[in-house]
Amino acid sequence: MSLDAEYFADLYARNEDPWAFRTRWYEKRKRDLVMASLPRQCYERIFEPACANGELSALLAERCAGLLCQDLDQTAVELTRARLADAPHASAEQARLPGDWPGGSFDLIVLSEVGYYLDARAWRQVIEQSVASLSYDGGLLACHWLHPIAGCPQDGREVHARLAEYLPLYRVFRHEEADFLLEYWSCQPSVVDLDETCL
Repeated sequence: MSLDAEYFADLYARNEDPWAFRTRWYEKRKRDLVMASLPRQCYERIFEPACANGELSALLAERCAGLLCQDLDQTAVELTRARLADAPHASAEQARLPGDWPGGSFDLIVLSEVGYYLDARAWRQVIEQSVASLSYDGGLLACHWLHPIAGCPQDGREVHARLAEYLPLYRVFRHEEADFLLEYWSCQPSVVDLDETCL
């Protein structure tokens, strides 16, 4: 079973930054690696479910024409909206995976630190929805903590194993450290665009 909304509400009730995204060097370095690993300079439309308090969202907003963020927790959504106040092309809304998947297509979907909160069935549905929502040359980035998390139905290795099993995409890269795994898949075998200019 996937974790319910109360789990996250309790976290945010105690701390607006429950995972120390704003203050830990580990988190800042990981965000920098995520952004540096994106093979395209600019994206047309990015989807980031489970945006938490918007630290990664603010960086993604600098690399796209449109950004949609979602989170299950309303406090997280409000924090993300505040973080994106200077980015009118970015929005955040309350939604639950996998049921509240947005319409339209995206050329980048970012699944960061979210998979292990979902059970295997819900995670497979997210994977299938991601594939169906990617543009013809779209990409999917996933990044997850590899150590066990108490109460979560999956761990990071299981999350990425299911991505490898169910994604009918080309894996562009895999970066693994002792603490996390970062991977990027593309609908096309090459993501190099020699004529690319930033939006």
